[in-house]
Amino acid sequence: MVCSSIRQLIIVSILFIGLSCSPQIEKTKTSIVKNNKYDSEFPNENCSKQLGEISNTIYRINSIAFYKDYIFSDSSNIRQSELTEDIVLNHNVKSVFMDKSSSGTSTMLYSEAGKVALLTCAHIVDFPDTIITYFSNPKGVLTDQVQSIAFKEKETIYVAGFPGNSEVKKILTDKNLDLALIGNDYGPNSKSFFSVFNFPFGKSDELEWGDFVYIFGFPMNYKMVSKAIVSSPNYDKMGSFLIDAVVNRGYSGGIVLALRDGVPNFELVGLIEWISDENQNVLEPTTLDGTMKYDPIAPYHGELFVKQLQLLRYGITKVIPIEIIKKFLMSNQDLLEKNGYPLSLVSK
Repeated sequence: MVCSSIRQLIIVSILFIGLSCSPQIEKTKTSIVKNNKYDSEFPNENCSKQLGEISNTIYRINSIAFYKDYIFSDSSNIRQSELTEDIVLNHNVKSVFMDKSSSGTSTMLYSEAGKVALLTCAHIVDFPDTIITYFSNPKGVLTDQVQSIAFKEKETIYVAGFPGNSEVKKILTDKNLDLALIGNDYGPNSKSFFSVFNFPFGKSDELEWGDFVYIFGFPMNYKMVSKAIVSSPNYDKMGSFLIDAVVNRGYSGGIVLALRDGVPNFELVGLIEWISDENQNVLEPTTLDGTMKYDPIAPYHGELFVKQLQLLRYGITKVIPIEIIKKFLMSNQDLLEKNGYPLSLVSK
């Protein structure tokens, strides 16, 4: 009995010694190399605080333009060079009202004394004044014969959550650069508070293959942050680059942020401009009411219509580089100051 107890004590002692001598796994933090370059590795520190601050400066925008559209018959044989007010008003077969809308993302760059200014893409807020369509020949090729002409009568831009009716105005636009500054003046006595993006403007021409970036946007009207990797850096010698972000509609105008030597050193390096897409024509049957469905097995014998689908090529996203954004702001410095927006807006 005593021997049995001794044996048990020896076994327990051996197990204790073995456990105490087993290797201890210690998690170590990977250090960021301080080389004054943008980081290509995932952040090694928690950056939720900084991302939360940035998210408070991101706003969803919606814009809509209203047009009066004049439609001509195919026998009118009118060319664009022949269009006059008299011809439009007296030779159309029908006039209708139509609208075009767009949505995207903007970032608050300035908010002082009741004045606010947000940065976004021009294609979200700037609709053409006139839209002309043309007839096609029997082979589907467009001719120079005018089918309709539409004139813009009103354009409105809304920023979700802004005071009053949420409406803002265009301060600056440049269609060629696809950049716009929008905002409003709520007066010096306004009690509205807006968080301003206070991280520095970076240098997108210093980005390298594989550098890590964060992006903000409003896909499907939800504010989101995501991550991406840089490709083709500085491909046009103007700082432009591509990212592999899987973005949806609503991300246009969203900011792109890089880290220089780790958290919290975020820098603005660009603005999401567009994602690659491709138009595809498909045949579509007659539209049914909500109570009916087509049988996918039974042959269809009704009328067919052509519908154009826009297919998104996810993972290829073009970015407007910060160098172009700086140029846009600096070249309009006098106009900004004239409208009450000081130099601090362009010297971040």
